[in-house]
Amino acid sequence: MTEAGFARILIVEDEESIADVVCTALRYQGHVVEHVAGGLQGLELGLTGAFDLILLDVMLPGIDGIEVCKRLREKGDLSPVLFLTAKATQDDRIQGFIAGGDDYLPKPFSIDELVLRVQAILRRTTTAAPSDLLRVADLTFEPAGQEVRRSGAPIDLSPTELRLLEYLMVNAGTVLSKAQILAGVWDYDFDGSENVVELYIGYLRRKIDDGHPPLIHTKRGAGYVLRENER
Repeated sequence: MTEAGFARILIVEDEESIADVVCTALRYQGHVVEHVAGGLQGLELGLTGAFDLILLDVMLPGIDGIEVCKRLREKGDLSPVLFLTAKATQDDRIQGFIAGGDDYLPKPFSIDELVLRVQAILRRTTTAAPSDLLRVADLTFEPAGQEVRRSGAPIDLSPTELRLLEYLMVNAGTVLSKAQILAGVWDYDFDGSENVVELYIGYLRRKIDDGHPPLIHTKRGAGYVLRENER
């Protein structure tokens, strides 16, 4: 974030008319915006770690946006990614989330909705986190430093995985429905696409429960609960 509290935003979009409108709208909000038109340029700039948010078109010259996001995550860059794309099927959205994206806005979109989505992502990722250590059994999460450990061993999670884990740990012992998790972690539901929750619960299980007694439990027909012992 800049000293004035505004975000540094990278826009990777090859449709000049869309890029111009988006850049203008976000600059009007006070954000510092940089625009490039190609996937390789976007990847190079994204890897500098200089941005609070990346708006990423899927269909790009060079390499596509999904590949850009994958490579960013592989290199350890955790900048939030909002996909902007005409590919708007449920499968397309899931592919975006699998690649490490945080949100998905199909074209054509309204600028008002875009601004609200940007505000929601920045609020989730830049709001000061509580300093209290969260603990369930041998799993710990230190929100201020975004550090997760199981039996003392560090676990690397994506920004969305961190938000999901924090939500589960804050509500440890409570069965949470998919709708509750969507509202609590993503701020709204993705047109009822509750399988996004299943997808990320699966990611967390592989990282959190691998080789340990399970902490994330499914309550069939009800949702999910994080607790030490299944009952």
